[in-house]
Amino acid sequence: MSLPLKIAFRYLKSKKAHNAVNIISIISICGVVVTTAALVCVLSVFNGFRGVIQDRLARLDPEVAITPAKGKVMPDADSVLTVIGSIDGIDKAMPVLEDQALAVYADYQMPVRLKGVPVNYHEINALDSTIIDGYYALTDEVSRFAVVGIGPAMNLRLRAGSLLMLQLYAPRRVGRVNVANPIDAFMSDSLFVSSIFQVQQNSYDQDLIFVPLDFARNLFDYESEASQIELKLRPGSNPQAVMRQVSQLLGPSYEVKDRLMQQSESFRMVNVEKWVTFLLLAFIMIIATFNVISTLSLLIIEKDESIATFQNLGATRQQITRIFVAEGWLITMLGAVLGVILGLLLCLGQQTFGWLKLSADPSQVIVNAYPVQVVWTDVVVVLLLVAAIGFVTSLVTSSIMRRRLR
Repeated sequence: MSLPLKIAFRYLKSKKAHNAVNIISIISICGVVVTTAALVCVLSVFNGFRGVIQDRLARLDPEVAITPAKGKVMPDADSVLTVIGSIDGIDKAMPVLEDQALAVYADYQMPVRLKGVPVNYHEINALDSTIIDGYYALTDEVSRFAVVGIGPAMNLRLRAGSLLMLQLYAPRRVGRVNVANPIDAFMSDSLFVSSIFQVQQNSYDQDLIFVPLDFARNLFDYESEASQIELKLRPGSNPQAVMRQVSQLLGPSYEVKDRLMQQSESFRMVNVEKWVTFLLLAFIMIIATFNVISTLSLLIIEKDESIATFQNLGATRQQITRIFVAEGWLITMLGAVLGVILGLLLCLGQQTFGWLKLSADPSQVIVNAYPVQVVWTDVVVVLLLVAAIGFVTSLVTSSIMRRRLR
């Protein structure tokens, strides 16, 4: 340990001659502690919300999705499946077809998103685990079924297992419209409702209905087309490596997306809110460091006799300046370390006990307490921020000291 740092450490531990300096020193450290802890906690809460969203989306979003770069559908999904079939790391690949339709049930109707999927579609996601009424099924020996989101179920007043069939209508893609008979402009078909699902995400619950793939192709007047191909990867495989291989084989006519890319808007919103909050708290921390500068200014005044003694002993102005620069660093970093420890303890307590509850109806939210997830890169970012602020504080201190020693 260098001599200036030893003296600065001694100044930090020793009791000051004036109580005001002691009080301001404590306030300075507490200000850095509180703002650092707040940064750690707030960033961890946003990480927790991100984890909740990712967990919910993971139940229905595929690990990797292949979509056409232009247009709504790919012309021949079977040929795409053949091309990617040789890629190591892909466990299952299934074509799906999604488009808009009109759902009619008894006296109620509403526009819906219809998603045609293979009968074993639950093998690549957790659709069957989201069922809240009825049982998961798309076909049996004699009938075809729909798996309906909670939104359409409520709007259409339908129940799983009802003997009344759900009617679905879609505009004809080809052919001319007969003005004299407008109903001919629509394709229609019907099926029973086997179950109702709920994911507690509006993008799924609000208007989505799953139907068998052949039913959707017939309704939308397609043959082998698909709007996307969804992949399930083998355990332990590298998603990025698989995506690169798929992109190389299919070329620029197709886009390959992982879960984050499929829901980029949702995650972008969380990230923007997270870092905007970080900047606001960083500004508060900058204001809090003014207390550190005040503490150092008072300490310089209080240590006039010691400074004179150092000069008489042959200490240069640069060496004396380093003492108070080191003092500023010690105050800032001590507050940072204590703040990180306090923030981690608060996060651990929130994870374990759920102290802070969401102010909403528990039946209407995914989690009752604020979710928390500590990411160590965020802790490093916080420490780097405090170190940068400490560096600026040291520059101000050195400037004050140089003027003092003239």
